[in-house]
Amino acid sequence: MSRLPRFTGAKNPAAPGSFDVRHRPRRRAALAAATAGLAVLAVGTPVAYATLGTGSPADPRPATAAAARGKDYVETRLFFGTERPDGGPDVTDRQFLDFIDAEVTPRFPNGLTIQDGRGQWRDSNGVIERERSYELTLLYPASEARVRDPQIERIRNAYEKTYAQDSVARLEERTTADF
Repeated sequence: MSRLPRFTGAKNPAAPGSFDVRHRPRRRAALAAATAGLAVLAVGTPVAYATLGTGSPADPRPATAAAARGKDYVETRLFFGTERPDGGPDVTDRQFLDFIDAEVTPRFPNGLTIQDGRGQWRDSNGVIERERSYELTLLYPASEARVRDPQIERIRNAYEKTYAQDSVARLEERTTADF
């Protein structure tokens, strides 16, 4: 006499096409998770296109809202070293701030930013020089660029001459600013 398996509400898991009701909650959870993932992808894709600025084929929008804020400005950054190539004493904080008061503030009275830094560069003899430095940031309307250029060059030349520097680096970028 053969023994029949005791009924547990499930077919024999080893038999082809069988199922076990105990696994239904897992399948439902997996199906729900897959559905939620697809929904996130479907909703998130247009947002990603908009964020990346490529525009969604269904919703092309011009980027005029962000461009309307702010005005055209030029940001000029000057990098001042403090070690003297002639072997003289380093430029002190007091000397640098006095230089700012005498040479920069009269030309840019509306404001400026100074940051302490550490810099390195290769000198004319091929030696890597490391030194304490200052970064000066000037921000002014783009319409004033022609007037400001010679003023900035005077600042650079005055620092080079006063503190026996090989150069003062200059970096410029056009930007927008809103105050």
